[in-house]
Amino acid sequence: MKPYDVVVVGKGNAALCAALSARESGVSVVMLEAAAEEESGGNSRFAGGVMRFAYRNADDLKRLTDITDEEIAGSDFGTNTREEYLDDLYRLTSYRTDPDLSELLVNRSLDTLAWLRSKGVRFNLNFGRQSGLVAGKRVFFGRMPIEASGGGAGLVQSLDAAARKAGIEVFYGTRVSSLLYDGERVSGVRARHQGKPAEFRAKSVVLACGGFEANPEWRTRYLGPGWELAKVRGTRFNVGDGLRMALDIGAAPYGNWSGCHATGWDRHAPEFGDVNVGDQFQKHSYIFGLLINAEGRRFVDEGADFHSFTYAKYGGEVLKQPGQFAWQVFDSKVTKLLRSEYRIKFMTKETASTLEELAPKLEGVNAGEFLKTVREYNAAVRRDVPFDHTIKDGKCTVGIEPPKSNWAQPLDTPPFDAYATTCGITFTFGGLRIDKETGQVLDLHFHPIPGLYTAGEMVGGLFYFNYPSGTGLVSGAVFGRMAGASAAKAAKQ
Repeated sequence: MKPYDVVVVGKGNAALCAALSARESGVSVVMLEAAAEEESGGNSRFAGGVMRFAYRNADDLKRLTDITDEEIAGSDFGTNTREEYLDDLYRLTSYRTDPDLSELLVNRSLDTLAWLRSKGVRFNLNFGRQSGLVAGKRVFFGRMPIEASGGGAGLVQSLDAAARKAGIEVFYGTRVSSLLYDGERVSGVRARHQGKPAEFRAKSVVLACGGFEANPEWRTRYLGPGWELAKVRGTRFNVGDGLRMALDIGAAPYGNWSGCHATGWDRHAPEFGDVNVGDQFQKHSYIFGLLINAEGRRFVDEGADFHSFTYAKYGGEVLKQPGQFAWQVFDSKVTKLLRSEYRIKFMTKETASTLEELAPKLEGVNAGEFLKTVREYNAAVRRDVPFDHTIKDGKCTVGIEPPKSNWAQPLDTPPFDAYATTCGITFTFGGLRIDKETGQVLDLHFHPIPGLYTAGEMVGGLFYFNYPSGTGLVSGAVFGRMAGASAAKAAKQ
């Protein structure tokens, strides 16, 4: 293969941002994608497309999408100030998130999304999943009023078009196996292109090919026993290749290697993500109902916070339950509040006109204990607090464990609907240690490895234990843009 200035391994959001950023400097760029073109796009292609970024007011939002004066007058967009964003990151990661990486992510988030818009990415107001009408006004909650048009698939499609326009070459069906490294500098990669060995030489390499979520052996090794049983929400190609080849030359591992982003996912979904279904196997409206395990009991506080701040850890809680499943149970009072994924064809659902009729339909569940759990829950709900789905309303239970802290309403209005879920793993938190100014990979002595950069899921140190929704795509763009620019600068030198 001819030599290039920059090789980017992967072709999801972070990789595409790295390639586009490098290409802005005028260097030659090639992308190597393990998947065939029809399966390309990494996990980004399966993402919902919501974006968590720092903003203060509607003027900041107008940098990303066209908002009319009428929409501004009739909406409450809330805020996600720099301080609020950092508070959420620190709170959800038990104050373990790397402060420098967090500052970079938050401080550059809005500018980076504006850069994405300049590359042709379209953003829309997040009406469907993060807003509701209150007294005639559209209220956006969870501090995420913007999403990529077409979701993660739309984001990848727009970035693909930008890459083609920029003259970036892409080799599909090309799985990279190792780095070309002479002990001093990375000078390219070894790969198998369409089943045949190949070398791609370059002055800089950016690894942006995901974590190890699709590798059951690594999941069991690092996340623990039982994790080989999780469904994979996204691509089957993220098996840890980039991490392995970096560690093989002495890169420093960093972050929560025993942690991951894992959510409630349809119990009978396929082993890997389906690009035709996208993220719709997820089930994120559990905050308005009850989560019931095989013993017929609740096991988490469904209303601890907005789903944006609990969904990425509750998948792991479902995996811990007997049989690795849980049923989400709702009554008709909240049917209109359930997200779009509760109305697709491909789901495991039961409906009944009474709880006694529903109980034996919940496959694998102790029916008697389920009815007892619901009776105790209904009796514990505070009736003096009004229900409001757009805020943490404090409508809670009293005297039961686990409690339900918000949105607790008696399960008493038929028909009753139940949805079977298991654990769907999205991405792993363990990654590599990077230089915070360049995205360059550091070795075990924290010295930069010349010629090697990383971005996306492979950046360690950002997420621990939990994750605020919408952060992953923004993080991939922020650190991808930084790594690409740095790789190009080094190549030119």
